[in-house]
Amino acid sequence: MATILIIDDNETIREGLAYTVRRMGHEVLAASSGGDGLRQFQHHGEVSFVITDLKMEGMDGVAVLRELRRLAPEVPTMIITAYGTVETAVEAMKLGAFDFLTKPFAPEVVRLKVERALDLAAARRAQRLLEAHKEYLEAEIAPRHRFADLIGASDNMAAVFRTVQKVARTDATVFIHGESGTGKELVARAIHEHSARAEGPFIKVNCGALTETLLESELFGHEKGAFTGAIKTKMGRFQLADGGTLFLDEVGDVSPAMQVKLLRVLQEHEFERVGGESTIKIDVRVISATNKDLDAEVAAGSFREDLYYRLHIVPIALPPLRERREDIPLLATHFLAKLGPRTNPAVRGLSDSALGRLMAYHWPGNVRELENVVEQALVFAEGEHIAVEDLPATLQGPGDGDTLDVPKEMSLPEILEDLERQLIRKAFDKAGGVKTETARLLGIKTSALYYKLDKYGIA
Repeated sequence: MATILIIDDNETIREGLAYTVRRMGHEVLAASSGGDGLRQFQHHGEVSFVITDLKMEGMDGVAVLRELRRLAPEVPTMIITAYGTVETAVEAMKLGAFDFLTKPFAPEVVRLKVERALDLAAARRAQRLLEAHKEYLEAEIAPRHRFADLIGASDNMAAVFRTVQKVARTDATVFIHGESGTGKELVARAIHEHSARAEGPFIKVNCGALTETLLESELFGHEKGAFTGAIKTKMGRFQLADGGTLFLDEVGDVSPAMQVKLLRVLQEHEFERVGGESTIKIDVRVISATNKDLDAEVAAGSFREDLYYRLHIVPIALPPLRERREDIPLLATHFLAKLGPRTNPAVRGLSDSALGRLMAYHWPGNVRELENVVEQALVFAEGEHIAVEDLPATLQGPGDGDTLDVPKEMSLPEILEDLERQLIRKAFDKAGGVKTETARLLGIKTSALYYKLDKYGIA
């Protein structure tokens, strides 16, 4: 479903167009003037196509087209006119209009032109993504592909962005699950920075890096003399996070005894320091994260069910990088722009063959590993573009037979589909045609593999 803006001061025409577009399954923004249309365009931020009348009171269609070309030249526009002359068409095209529509018009003509315009918009988006890895200096990730420091154009990352945006407006407890390196802390920070607590502290603690005794002191603080070495009173992380957000990373590693104490803080919003008697009240939002399967931990009795449900108010599942391969060019672009200036300013991008290796790799370390790979490649690169030989040995492979070719003259969705086909074919051959082993090599479910084998005609 796309969002289409219709600008026309004639209510009958405006509503007729809106009706036709809605019947196609798209969302409609309708405006009775050029000024109102531009305001809606800027406010909505996700408009895929604009249809505007040429002759209107106040700001006419020519002025609207000029402003749209300044604001978002990649968004297709179409002019409506009762004056279907060659001069009108030429004027509209010079201003960047994709097409023009002459009054009166039939619904089927509108549908055809809308479909063509949306195809053009999709092609332009794909082209921008494809070129992202070719333009590394000051690379800009489109706003809809970024939320705070989170980057992604894939559907599953778009779902994460939507959830983060919604939950940030509330004070709900959030539980983030994902493999190591997927960006759990980035999600926690994004929620904090877009919440009403953004001006308050963001405090984090790695629960898996501390013993039970140290973790208790770290979370709740301790009084002077509470134990050997406690030479002064220390504030705990809960108290330090008062008015802000506390991020409990690797919460699945907390001991049963500490789980009881965590549960009490979440329920009562109060605690005592180690060795102390005074009860301390706090106002803290808790975000927790783990790479463990807490459902299995609860079933095994190693994690308290009541604490699990206290932490699990709003769950967010972060996909591994191998399940969002279309984000690799964007992420590589981001890391090149971030690391290049101080590591190797001469590098401007990745060669197509190097990008093919990145797309084919299974990324057990996820986004964190990709960042490390980009930084290492920058260190070894000698030209303007990172070559295959600049990549770590794990990505170079044993020889050219393991290379994936990046197709030319194709849109990004077509390239990704072709790379997926190549990857599945190579894994299938490597597994000797054994489907369960092929699925294991690819890191996907066997049921998903059967679908893809059928899709690509791989027997």
